[in-house]
Amino acid sequence: MKTQQKDPFDAETVCEVLINSGLITEGQKREIFKKKDSIIRRLENIRSMQHASATSRGRIIYPVNIIDVITTLELNRADNPSRPLDEEAVFQALSKHWNIPYKKIDPLKLDLNLVTTTIPHVFAMKHLVLPISIEDGWLTVATCNPFNMEALQDIAQVTHLKVRPVVSTKSDIIKLINEFFGFKRSIMAAENQFVGQGVDLGNLEQYVKVRSMEELPSTDQHIVNAVDHLFSYALDQRASDIHIEPKRKKSIVRFRIDGILHTVYEIPKNVHSAIITRIKNLSRLDMAEKRRPQDGRIKLERDGLEVEIRVSSVPVAFGEKIVMRIMDPEILFQDLEKLGFTQLDLIKYHQFINMPYGIVLVCGPTGSGKSTTLYSTLRYLASPEVNITTIEDPIEMIHEEFNQIGVQPQVGITFASILRNILRQDPDIIMVGEMRDLETAENAIQAALTGHLVFSTLHTNDAPSAITRLLDLGVPAFLIQATLVGVLSQRLVRKICPHCRESFFMDSNELRRLGIGVGKEGKIKLYRGRGCIKCRGTGYLGRSGVFEVLPITDHIKRHITPEFNLDKARKLAKKEGMVTLRENAIKKLLDGVTTYQEVLRVTWEQSS
Repeated sequence: MKTQQKDPFDAETVCEVLINSGLITEGQKREIFKKKDSIIRRLENIRSMQHASATSRGRIIYPVNIIDVITTLELNRADNPSRPLDEEAVFQALSKHWNIPYKKIDPLKLDLNLVTTTIPHVFAMKHLVLPISIEDGWLTVATCNPFNMEALQDIAQVTHLKVRPVVSTKSDIIKLINEFFGFKRSIMAAENQFVGQGVDLGNLEQYVKVRSMEELPSTDQHIVNAVDHLFSYALDQRASDIHIEPKRKKSIVRFRIDGILHTVYEIPKNVHSAIITRIKNLSRLDMAEKRRPQDGRIKLERDGLEVEIRVSSVPVAFGEKIVMRIMDPEILFQDLEKLGFTQLDLIKYHQFINMPYGIVLVCGPTGSGKSTTLYSTLRYLASPEVNITTIEDPIEMIHEEFNQIGVQPQVGITFASILRNILRQDPDIIMVGEMRDLETAENAIQAALTGHLVFSTLHTNDAPSAITRLLDLGVPAFLIQATLVGVLSQRLVRKICPHCRESFFMDSNELRRLGIGVGKEGKIKLYRGRGCIKCRGTGYLGRSGVFEVLPITDHIKRHITPEFNLDKARKLAKKEGMVTLRENAIKKLLDGVTTYQEVLRVTWEQSS
């Protein structure tokens, strides 16, 4: 580390570092100095007003420095004018100049207890320091000012560890301090209300207590804050699902991000039921019912955007487990062109979704993107001249252009029963959440025979298997011939992170041994993600659909008989031009969209 500087954020020094790093020009430097004083006054006035209106005493006002000025100006980078000169780029350049490592903190990899128990909250906020890891007697501390030797020495003295600073942005540190200490403070305050109440072993074992256990009210402010932190954190991390799972001595919170689960928090077991009660209250579930599964929904608003959360509660061994599916309208309603179809498959799909009547099936396991495909398709077809009615269990995302009906078996509203009533509602397009039984399938077929376009889903491994599934349900072959117009099977592959994407070569024989036939010989150019701050070191960012589109042609219809042969059907479909899931995944592999590991994870080679 370099010796202490007088002021690491001296305007002249910072601008010279940025010029030497190629991030700004001399002209941009002159602009910064010309506007510097007025921006500093404006930012200080804004912060003073925020401080005056803040309800919390002892709130810290951080002095405005040159980096705040630069980020406020929203300059373009001199080395790449299409990218903004943001706080992260400035601190990366400074860390290189200071010869101190830069660290983009991944919240999912932080230990809640390490962050919140190593140093006090007030100290962390005053000095903007965040403990992030301990290894071999060294405590790594993230800071935006690594020359604050007084703070670093105090941390070393209190922890009896050697302190190693790394550079992070001021906004990241403030946000994470608020997030982690806020959640921890809420949980600890709630936990203190349960002192002396004994052990809760949930549904697995009965634990006898002398005095009765009173649940924390769902309106308790500490629990309200903790649940709000949870939702905010999940949205920041692009999570699609939140799992709250009770164990014997604790509960764990996991987020599913890009299809993969990450453990983010461990919470005390005696706070678990209070958090569950709060979530049940928000989703209008029966808070007293703990023995049977329940489903509900929550609508959140953040930054002007509405997000729906589907809540599922089930009793497990050590209590109630809740899974919350985050339904982001930006993900559920997309242009069909952006879902991941190849150009040829998109043309085929358009052909059968624009049919005047018939059945279109979307197939795949849970979490394969079927809902996104169906909602995006229905929004594409929606117009003032068309009546679209859906039957869902439950309604995943409310959309004003659709007439959506939620299944309620307790009052006799099932997929099969409501389908009969829908036909009297003059629909043009009907979406049935899932063909679960013969009665539902028969009613859907009746709707198709009477001139309606019907969409539904099936849990099958590929497109031709949908025909086998309908026959297994008991649907006569001649009715399948008369109504089925197309089948779509799909999966989701993780996309390579564009920020750290790199190419490499792999021998075609090695790929072939893995089951990936690329149709070429020799060295094949592929891509992968090195792992960077944007993708948390995973090498992946976002997901894309892989599809198998099967139009039911006259030739295929002739093979739909009670003695239907799936292997022959697959061969015939491929002969008619169907591109399989594996083949389309390989195209994405060769185009640099995904990796061969993802191709192997989500698709398979048919034995036919």
